[in-house]
Amino acid sequence: QVQLVESGGGLVQVGGSLRLSCAVSRRTGSTYTMGWFRQAPGKEREFVAAISWSGGSTQYADSVKGRFIISRDNAKNTVYLQMNSLKPEDTAVYYCAAVKSALIYSSRYSFPGEYDYWGQGTQVTVSS
Repeated sequence: QVQLVESGGGLVQVGGSLRLSCAVSRRTGSTYTMGWFRQAPGKEREFVAAISWSGGSTQYADSVKGRFIISRDNAKNTVYLQMNSLKPEDTAVYYCAAVKSALIYSSRYSFPGEYDYWGQGTQVTVSS
């Protein structure tokens, strides 16, 4: 079983930065595509960013492109989401998700239904 634990959320001012981390425990020998999703109160869960196992392929939602950066350090079993130039609309609970690389095409990275494992989420609040 794959277990994911997010951390790094908190309160930040508009224009500020925050880095989220996702600690990954996985079965040795398996590779995973990782994604970040977020859900604001009263809204549907939406795609934020995703990254392939090697880190060679990344995708971003248009709303965060140019501001957020997803990365991973497999040696540390950690996936990151660097968030810059934060806006109030970025306020949400952020979730880390994973799916075996062989089970997903890059064209499907943005679909939450493609992911099999999810963390509990970490709250990010952007205030002005």
